[in-house]
Amino acid sequence: MKVTGLSAIDHAPQIVAEWLNDLEYRLDNKDRSHAYLLLRTTLHAIRDFLTTAEAADLGVQLPVLLRGIYYDGFVPSRQPAHPRNRDAFVGRVAEAFADRPLDDPEAEVAAVFDLLHERISEGEYRQVTQAMRHSLRSLIA
Repeated sequence: MKVTGLSAIDHAPQIVAEWLNDLEYRLDNKDRSHAYLLLRTTLHAIRDFLTTAEAADLGVQLPVLLRGIYYDGFVPSRQPAHPRNRDAFVGRVAEAFADRPLDDPEAEVAAVFDLLHERISEGEYRQVTQAMRHSLRSLIA
């Protein structure tokens, strides 16, 4: 459907739907709101665990609407978050699911990283994973 006549904007909802469909498939869970919350929360955790420059480099790789989701609530002066270990990362994501706790938070976070690995350039994905602490790399590699 043409709304603006600009394909990057008109096609943006479809691209987000494709990412969510892919994540639902990886999770074997057809709950769209769960997939969206997981994607958004994990992207925010990734962003917050990177330096401001690294976070910006990743943001450039994301489709336009996902880029907006990624930057929502971004406070560059708080980069990077501390502590930045595996437990802190997974805990941050799991916290968003307090009403419906995740069955396997590490597996769900890993599914988002797998999706990201497939959808952004190999070089950028490598930079993101190398910027993470060693304890977290075993979850995402």
